Amino acid sequence: MKGGIIVQRCPWCGTDPLYIKYHDEEWGTPVHNDLKHFEFLVLESAQAGLSWITVLKKRENYRAVYDNFDPIKVAAYSEEKINKLLGNAGIIRNRRKIEASINNAKIFLNIQKEFGSFDNYIWKFVDYKPITNSWKNVSELPATSDLSDKISKDFKKRGFRFLGSTIIYSYLQATGLINDHIIICFRHNK
Repeated sequence: MKGGIIVQRCPWCGTDPLYIKYHDEEWGTPVHNDLKHFEFLVLESAQAGLSWITVLKKRENYRAVYDNFDPIKVAAYSEEKINKLLGNAGIIRNRRKIEASINNAKIFLNIQKEFGSFDNYIWKFVDYKPITNSWKNVSELPATSDLSDKISKDFKKRGFRFLGSTIIYSYLQATGLINDHIIICFRHNK
């Protein structure tokens, strides 16, 4: 309920206030900020094999220890920094995921140099306009698509790690390149 009006949402956000806030204010909203793109790439990669709510609950800790997701700083992380991160219970302590985030920061910076911004690079895959799907039920949402396959292959060719097609599809949903709010959701047409 919002202001006395019953609001229909995608059911995946349940009743958790953090999840509802994320659904209502972020998920599916087009992102055009490179730091925000990098943040979602790190978080989506960290989420692999876990639930998104687990990552959301650790997001503020990630911001603090990942230098507000500055890819320049993350690309320079040393073995000492990796060990500090592995000792921090406020994030997902998986060496391969942490090492992938550092590697991916370097690739991210290369893409910025090549395309002027990561935003220019990623939005070209959708001709610079979001894809709006018309799912009636959350069970219809796919885990991957031809688009996520294509981007994942390009990512892999460039050297990204821990960013397969399923993770890329989630990233595209989160950053609004794909609008997968179901049609009864109040966010579908926004």
